[in-house]
Amino acid sequence: MGATAEAGGAGAADGAADRTGGAGAADRTGGAGAAEGSADRTGGAGGPDRASRAGAGDRTHADSGDRTRTGAGPDREGEASVPPTGVRERWVETGGVRLRVLERGDAARPTVLLVHGYPDSQEVWEEVADHLADRFHVVTYDVRGHGGSSAPLPLRGGFTLPKLTDDFLAVAHAVSPTRPVHLVGHDWGSVQGWEFATVGRTQGRIASFTSISGPSLDHLGHWYAARGKHPSPEGLLQLVDQGLKSWYIGALHLPRLPELAWRGPLGRAWPRLLRRTEKLASTTYPTASLPSDAANGAWLYRDNILPRLRRPRPDAFAHIPVQLVVPTRDAFLSPYLYDKVGDWTPRGLRRRAVPAKHWLPRSQPKLLAGWIADFVSERDELREHTE
Repeated sequence: MGATAEAGGAGAADGAADRTGGAGAADRTGGAGAAEGSADRTGGAGGPDRASRAGAGDRTHADSGDRTRTGAGPDREGEASVPPTGVRERWVETGGVRLRVLERGDAARPTVLLVHGYPDSQEVWEEVADHLADRFHVVTYDVRGHGGSSAPLPLRGGFTLPKLTDDFLAVAHAVSPTRPVHLVGHDWGSVQGWEFATVGRTQGRIASFTSISGPSLDHLGHWYAARGKHPSPEGLLQLVDQGLKSWYIGALHLPRLPELAWRGPLGRAWPRLLRRTEKLASTTYPTASLPSDAANGAWLYRDNILPRLRRPRPDAFAHIPVQLVVPTRDAFLSPYLYDKVGDWTPRGLRRRAVPAKHWLPRSQPKLLAGWIADFVSERDELREHTE
């Protein structure tokens, strides 16, 4: 594969290397896990229970009547907040959980689907989504167990990547049944996104993928394996450096302690710590659901990290063009983790680097929205010319 160059600088990386070729995924509809019909039910205003509802089974339903709410306010822990003015709300049921979905912009325009990470809810995307809504149909949803979405029961085994893929397909089918969506993921939303972009059953449902601060677990497993099989001083230093940055992953695998910490002192201190370390100005983010979101989301790590790092998929190639955004001051992920990502992106890779910390959607939403808009527009133009 051709090498990609990182563009640094204090602002936008306009000179980022772009190997994106082809028109992206074919415009096929459907996809495993999404039901063809949608139920004519309107979800309650207060949001679903945090626990999954008995008898939901593996059916997928989407409320056909979108509701537009006015006003906004803080939510209590485990409840859905009131959507901002002009934002449409719907509920999608899949695999025994009920997902809270918010939509902005004209649904006839290309759909940009934003997936949040840990320990966030979809509110992490508010500013980015607002910047994009005048040009695109912008969709966010609370990942299972986060925000207004219900959690699977039992929690163990309920957050595996295949189940998260089911959720994505259900949401994509509900909000854009006849056209593929442009996927954007941050942190664990990006980890999920790499799964969605590389498994066969999502082909035709994704037009492009923008990854921010979240590597593929399969690619990461191969990265670790290569340094173990061919040790070098540089590789050893990288392993030690990333190991120090990943200390929290071991902590999240401890039984019960992470849940107690998030529902106790850590949950209370986190908003203040985040604003201080990431230099975020907002006093309304994170939302009040943070303790539950973080406690439930610990199972993202427990259900996926060790199984994938031990047995990474050998065929984890992206079937759509990818834009990789790398914050070079990320406290949790080193830029060299992405050195070989070009080997896994045969449909094209655009790499951008920005001197920023981990929570780019909150620290530089306008810059990030501009990069997303440019990439989506270019991919849509290519698709239109080849259809």
